Amino acid sequence: MKTAIIFDCEFLCLEGSQRRFWCAAHDPDPVIAEVGAVKLGLEGDFPILGSYKAHVRPIDRFGAQYALDPFFTALTGITEDNIRSEGVLLQDALAGLDRFSDGARFWSWGKDELNMMAISCYVAGIQPSIPAHRFDNAVKLLLAAGMPVEDLAKTPSNKLADYYGVQHPPLQGHDALDDALSVSYTLQHLMKAGNLQPETFDLARIRD
Repeated sequence: MKTAIIFDCEFLCLEGSQRRFWCAAHDPDPVIAEVGAVKLGLEGDFPILGSYKAHVRPIDRFGAQYALDPFFTALTGITEDNIRSEGVLLQDALAGLDRFSDGARFWSWGKDELNMMAISCYVAGIQPSIPAHRFDNAVKLLLAAGMPVEDLAKTPSNKLADYYGVQHPPLQGHDALDDALSVSYTLQHLMKAGNLQPETFDLARIRD
């Protein structure tokens, strides 16, 4: 069965980091601490075929592990205990994600791969293991399905399923897997309704 991988990342921040573009003296580098992914079938009833989640040890450019700011923990639910007991090295999380994908294209709500691959790998001093051409922006899929541009701009991934009134199990915002599920439930709904054609996922380029 043809599949697409819908993924999301949670990356380090302090309160106000996004406003400052992570440029304040005390801001951490926006390296990832969690990645979640969903395997979405593009045929039949468009089933969700599996999921992947990994906590990642957030390492700074000097090789030391970042401490999690209380704001980040309150936002994401990720604790020091999670990182200590479940955290893996970035390269291991990426290898697991790649195996999970089985070669399918990755889609995120925006460009999470820049934090996951470009920034995190650069800071960690490792070679990115998944090439850029395997990633794309799921916002393009919603645009192709007819979502108004002004709504796209103000709807985060964790609110997307609710925007379309999709019934789903309880989801926690800013949890990487749950945010990926929110996008996945929405894409599944749109394909079932005939508003999004599965062939759209195969296009190498979709205009913004």
